[in-house]
Amino acid sequence: MALESRITQEEIKKEPEKPIDREKTCPLLLRVFTTNSGRHHRSDEFARGNVPSSELQIYTWMDATLKELTSLVKEVYPEARKKGTHFSFAIVFPDLRVKMYKLKEIGSTVSGRKGLDDAMTLQSQRFQIGDYLDIAITPPNRAPPLNTRMRPF
Repeated sequence: MALESRITQEEIKKEPEKPIDREKTCPLLLRVFTTNSGRHHRSDEFARGNVPSSELQIYTWMDATLKELTSLVKEVYPEARKKGTHFSFAIVFPDLRVKMYKLKEIGSTVSGRKGLDDAMTLQSQRFQIGDYLDIAITPPNRAPPLNTRMRPF
């Protein structure tokens, strides 16, 4: 029997985020990789200096919310603008202990609907400059994959 940890948004925000003055702070380059299959890229697709071909480069700040990033992706992909499109976010980061990349799912948004993860920021999820962001996009006519944070029963 596997136990699952359920960390709440309040527990994540133990240390208060410092507000970022976007007028005085230089933005970072966020390398975003998307799929339209509803599934994230495999971590081995980031191995040995390779990256998936579906790359977007976004200049943003550490206080960017998932909803803000969703709207930027929708500007580039018109098919993702449909109401009900599901966006699942994961941070891809190097694990120096095993010399490979790992994927950490951080939240999701739905186009046209308010959600619990909309206000989640990169900073609150311990995103570090140099990490990648992987977004699995699921069209509204297909059921999104079961969220690991939701119980299927």
